Amino acid sequence: MKWIEIFMRGSMRNFLLYSKQNGFSITQVAALFVIRRKGACNVSDIGDELQITHPAASQLLERLVQQDLLIRIEDPNDRRLKQITLSKQGQAVLQGGLQARQKWLEDLVKRMSPDEQEQVIAALNILIDKAGQLDHAPDLIPSK
Repeated sequence: MKWIEIFMRGSMRNFLLYSKQNGFSITQVAALFVIRRKGACNVSDIGDELQITHPAASQLLERLVQQDLLIRIEDPNDRRLKQITLSKQGQAVLQGGLQARQKWLEDLVKRMSPDEQEQVIAALNILIDKAGQLDHAPDLIPSK
């Protein structure tokens, strides 16, 4: 738990600072990440993923379209519907945020000896493997 706390605080500090300096709210950045992960999606997809209302999602996405971070296109299956995708500028914003977050990790690695780096890599490979197994496991969180 201590590592998770330190990691999240350290890595997210730069990410949040980057977002703030570029005028983006956490919800806006979260929407960009959802679209990056899911690909083209609609307003309902974003609302469901971020657990916000359809009108709030629509308003959020409209602001991102106006900032040229998203592109609205016709749904190929139903021309009445619109799909949202990342623009090149939206992709660049996400990349900048990820680089800001990664900077903390790079600084951390510089403080480690080569032997310590090898040990951490071995441990992380085990964690990656086990976390991948969790992705396929049934949801174990009790519902309310």
